Amino acid sequence: MKLVFLDSSTLDRGDIDLTALEREGQLTLHPLTLPRDAAARCAGADIVISNKVPVGAEAIAAAPELKLVVSAATGVNQIDLDACREAGIAVANVAGYSTESVAQHTFALILELATRVGAYSGRIREDWPASPIFTRLDHPLFELHGRTLGIVGLGTIGRAVARIARAFGMEVIALSREGAIEGEIPRLPADEFFSRADVVSLHCPLTAETESLIDASRLDSMKPGALLVNTGRGPLVDEPALAEALRSGQLGGAGLDVLSVEPPPADHPLLAGDIPNLVITPHTAWSTREARIRLLEGIVADIRSFREGGRLNRIV
Repeated sequence: MKLVFLDSSTLDRGDIDLTALEREGQLTLHPLTLPRDAAARCAGADIVISNKVPVGAEAIAAAPELKLVVSAATGVNQIDLDACREAGIAVANVAGYSTESVAQHTFALILELATRVGAYSGRIREDWPASPIFTRLDHPLFELHGRTLGIVGLGTIGRAVARIARAFGMEVIALSREGAIEGEIPRLPADEFFSRADVVSLHCPLTAETESLIDASRLDSMKPGALLVNTGRGPLVDEPALAEALRSGQLGGAGLDVLSVEPPPADHPLLAGDIPNLVITPHTAWSTREARIRLLEGIVADIRSFREGGRLNRIV
């Protein structure tokens, strides 16, 4: 079996043992593949692995031996599922590998907005020894204890975030959806949810219903000074509206690990230099070494299951 990994640098930075994957066949690793080169690199492959590189109809047509596409992620939006169905090609993903890492990163963003550690750290060389007093009050700080965290998407990651929030003494609420069952975390209708939450954290999938879930109207309905955190998918948020809500002070801050276009163009609305209290990380919430090891194990398990006639994590 010929295996082609189109963007292996998204998984391995030289700190992971890939032996288990190498045992599954003749493995070709491409650290990075530009979209225009995907078809040529898929040609001749039995199995293609991709984290972010688009595997579209052209690439599928160029690979008549292709039997399986594995997404080195939970999402499969980089794969043309319809083209795979038409060609009889199986598609699998890896779920659950990054839960603790994403929950940890979510709180890293919340804590940065609440405590401004990075902002103050950057002032050390600039402000001292010019000032005789080793403290500053440039950025307002606040305690999370007693505040309310609102979670949109109460799946495994959302529940992991809720667990951490409670350790900080926060109240946790969730956005209700039709047919949701009440449980230990109160589920509230949208108007009540957004008006009560001091911090809103997004962990729902991107669907036609959730695209631009956080738009100008929803931002206006949030508690003044509230925080927004998105470690889910970029298009969940109307980014120009978010920029204006931060500029106006309606929103107290935002922490994002995802954007609607990745990497963002130079004119992306959230890259403007006049937006206050905005922290952006480059889609790294999932990428701890521990999570990447679990991801590798999941990729190998998907391939072995497919070869044995199983349907582990099958999307198509």
